[in-house]
Amino acid sequence: MNEKKKTVLVTGAAGSLAKRVIARLHGRYHVVAVDFRRKVETDADIPSYKVEIHKRGFEDVFRRHKIDAVLHLGRIFAHEGDRTRRYNANVLGGKKLFELCRKYGVGQVILHSTYFVYGASAFNPALLDEDAPLKASEVTQDLVDSVELENLAQIYLWKAPELNITILRPCNVLGPGVRNTMSVLLSRPLVPVLVGFSPLMQFLHVDDMADAIVCAFEQNKPGIYNVAPDDYVTYQVAVEQCGCRKLPVPSIPPLLPKMISGALNWNAFFPSYLINYFKYPVIIDGRLFRQTFGWKPKRNLNDIFSYYRKHKLLMA
Repeated sequence: MNEKKKTVLVTGAAGSLAKRVIARLHGRYHVVAVDFRRKVETDADIPSYKVEIHKRGFEDVFRRHKIDAVLHLGRIFAHEGDRTRRYNANVLGGKKLFELCRKYGVGQVILHSTYFVYGASAFNPALLDEDAPLKASEVTQDLVDSVELENLAQIYLWKAPELNITILRPCNVLGPGVRNTMSVLLSRPLVPVLVGFSPLMQFLHVDDMADAIVCAFEQNKPGIYNVAPDDYVTYQVAVEQCGCRKLPVPSIPPLLPKMISGALNWNAFFPSYLINYFKYPVIIDGRLFRQTFGWKPKRNLNDIFSYYRKHKLLMA
C-alpha cells in the first residue's frame, strides 16, 4: 500500500510541546513548522516559517504546501504580551486560520486550548465535563481571548464539519522547556501561596500531552475533550513536591494579592487575574478523551515534580 504521506502544519513550533509533537510526527508525515515568535531550527526536510498568523504572510504557507491537517498549538500566553496583542494573535489569528483551512481544503484541525476557560469559582462542581459553561471571561478580561478562541472553534466545528475540528482542553501541562504560567511559577525557589487556600489541581507531563495530541490527530474523532489524568493533588503539596519554599500571601481583602503581585513585579509568573485558580479547584473530567482515544498518561506526579526538584538542585 503506497499511501501518500499527509502534510501536517504545526503552529507554535518554538514551544516545548510543539517540538515534541513534531518529533513524533517527523518521518511518518511531512511536517511544516510555523511560529510567530522566531524562526525555528528544524531538521533539514522540515520547512520552518516565522510568520504572524493574523497577517497576510500566513496564507503563503498554505499556497506553498498542500496542507492536510493543522495542529494549532501556538498561543500567546498572558505573560508574553499585552491584552490587545494577545487578542489579535489568539482570536483574530484563530479566525484567519479557520478561514484559510476552509479555503485550501484542509481536512483536519486540532486546537490546543486550556482548562482555564471554565473559570475558577467556589460554585464549580467537583468534576467539570466538556458540557460545563465557559465562565472564565466573566471573572477576568484577561482570559477573554482564550474563551473567544474556543467559541470561534465551536462555531466552525458545526459550521464547517469538513474541517474535522478537535478541541483539546488540558489541565496544567508541566515539564522540561514548558514556559506556561504554572511551569514558570514552580521553577522558582520561592513561590506565593494564598493563606487559607490550597485547591486541588491536576498536572500532566508535556510528553503525555504530546502523545495525546498525536493520538487525537491520528484517530481523527472531532469534538471537544478535556485532557487530564484521574489523580490530583493540592497546590501546596505540589509546591512542596517541586522543592519550592512557600511565601504566604494574605488573600483578604481580594485586592491585596493583586497589589502585592504588582508591587513585587510577580505578574509574569503569578498574574493577578489567575488568583482565583489558586483559591478554588478547577478539576476537569478527562474520561471522555481517555475512553474515546484509548490514551492514558505514562508519567505520574512524581515524574512531573522531580524535574522541578532536580532543576533547583542544579541551580543551587
